Amino acid sequence: MALVVQKYGGTSVGTVERIRNVAERVARTFDAGNEVVVIVSAMSGETNRLVALANEICESPNEREYDVLVSTGEQVTIALLAMCLQSMGYQAKSYLGSQIPMLTDNTHAKARIKSIQDSKIRADLAQKTIVICAGFQGVEENGSITTLGRGGSDTSAVAIAAALKADVCEIYTDVDGVYTTDPRMVPKARKIDKISYEEMLEMASLGAKVLQIRSVEFAKKYGVVIHVRSSFDDSQGTLVMKEDEDMETVLVAGIAFNKDEAKISVLGVPDQPGIAAQIFSPLTESNITVDMIIQNVSSDGKTDMTFTVPKTDCKKALEIIESVAQSIGASGTSSDSAISKISIIGVGMRSHAGVASRMFEALSEEGINIEMISTSEIKISCVISEKYTELAVRVLHEAFGLNRED
Repeated sequence: MALVVQKYGGTSVGTVERIRNVAERVARTFDAGNEVVVIVSAMSGETNRLVALANEICESPNEREYDVLVSTGEQVTIALLAMCLQSMGYQAKSYLGSQIPMLTDNTHAKARIKSIQDSKIRADLAQKTIVICAGFQGVEENGSITTLGRGGSDTSAVAIAAALKADVCEIYTDVDGVYTTDPRMVPKARKIDKISYEEMLEMASLGAKVLQIRSVEFAKKYGVVIHVRSSFDDSQGTLVMKEDEDMETVLVAGIAFNKDEAKISVLGVPDQPGIAAQIFSPLTESNITVDMIIQNVSSDGKTDMTFTVPKTDCKKALEIIESVAQSIGASGTSSDSAISKISIIGVGMRSHAGVASRMFEALSEEGINIEMISTSEIKISCVISEKYTELAVRVLHEAFGLNRED
């Protein structure tokens, strides 16, 4: 008997009929002799509808009340799925995040999980009950509802799997696994049988939408095996797991891209100790994540510093940076939101030379200019003009031999 955690996204529970299909899949897993815990998202489009209502009521909704509102979507789906399983003759019980409870910090809309009390879930499992938990939400120590940010149901599922020491965490979605790149952009993209936590972490952080980055971080930390599968068929998906020897034989596992970043430059910065801290500390205090950073020092002792931030934070970040630029005596600022970040990822890059040059040559042959470069042991990222995104992905996918054989 195995302990299986299953997570179903919004498209998987988007209609009553799809909830019935989920119930049948859950029942089959239970009937095979497994203990089953299910985590569900809100019905497809529901969270967006709730966010729109909040924004219609006022321009800047209170964060605590925002969480109270957007967390209601999952309450609907856990109840409907429990009802459906009960009507099929199974014992099923639903829990909100606050009822488990899943304890988080008090950062509303972007809360981080601190601990999970698993005694209620374990007691139910011992009574042959299928447990259904609301994803995306938790509760802080004073009892206020919190949410984990968009895509947080993946994190909820992996965290619960870690707390229960589950044998596997199955993430069901509208795709049947992790692909070498987005198959909608590159029809010859291949499904990957297994991928390391490190590779998946890079792909998630660099724009791949299959798994939320924090869920992969959790999985890596606690050794949770994730199986990414389609909720619409029974095919095997992609295992996200600890790196093995076979993975190192593959030079590049996948190509990721992200159009959701913007570039900000601080021009004519005095080249002196402490300046970088003065620039980036205010961004940190405003909870704005900085990604790539490059610095060019000129002969006159001045520096141009360029970095990227999430596109949604660009306006706020630019306002902060304009104020900082004045205080440190910089000559000015500029920004560009029409950029894209293209990345190649693979643990095999650790032991193979010439990967960067092959990437740069492939882009150069298509006349694609590289604006910024960032590297790590298993990743090379380039910032390019957004209009060349699709061309760059296709060129690199072919250059590294990732196309599916027909």
